Amino acid sequence: MRRCPDCRLAVEGEWARCPLCTAPLTGESAPSPLPAVPLRFTRRRVLRVLTLTSLAVIGLSFLAQLLFDADRESIGALRSIWLGVVATWLVVLVAAGKRRNLAKFVVYLVALAGGVCVYWDYLTGWDAWSLTYVVPILCASSLVGLMITVRVIRMPVGDHVVYTGLTVLLGLTPLVFLALGWVGTAIPSALCGALSLVVLAALLTMRGGAVRHELATRLHL
Repeated sequence: MRRCPDCRLAVEGEWARCPLCTAPLTGESAPSPLPAVPLRFTRRRVLRVLTLTSLAVIGLSFLAQLLFDADRESIGALRSIWLGVVATWLVVLVAAGKRRNLAKFVVYLVALAGGVCVYWDYLTGWDAWSLTYVVPILCASSLVGLMITVRVIRMPVGDHVVYTGLTVLLGLTPLVFLALGWVGTAIPSALCGALSLVVLAALLTMRGGAVRHELATRLHL
């Protein structure tokens, strides 16, 4: 059994440092009295399914581009799908590597990437491609990635419910852009808004109590 020279603590298991003071342990390791709890999801299976789905989506986007004239500016909308694939990958990879604060990461990803694209659109003469395509696709893809991750990993409700709600609210902003007439094509904003409304309804229906509890805890109500 390993011991800590500073705390004079006996430590069982494969610890290399003291769990109290982080000092290096001495002696031989002893078997841990607690069983090793495996993950409730398989990273390899999640990544394999996501890879095949991503390749299928990108392949369909290439096929769809053949239906349009190469000189049309709207062809960039199809290429914006790739941004959605990248966003979904980021969400799942962060979840597979470190599940802590995943939902908060999704909120920051949507806000930061969306803001950068809007600013880029402004600098290049403002064609509204950022509000028409990028923001709806980014919000919808991040929301889908978050829902897949929460479902596969079985993340505790308290770890994601508040930030999932914030992601849903961000997903409703394209409907505001649509109502104000700031977008050139209504389909991306309408689809993103519809997806957000479905997720919001499911969240309030199935997790309404958890939502109220988390809001009361965080707002000290």
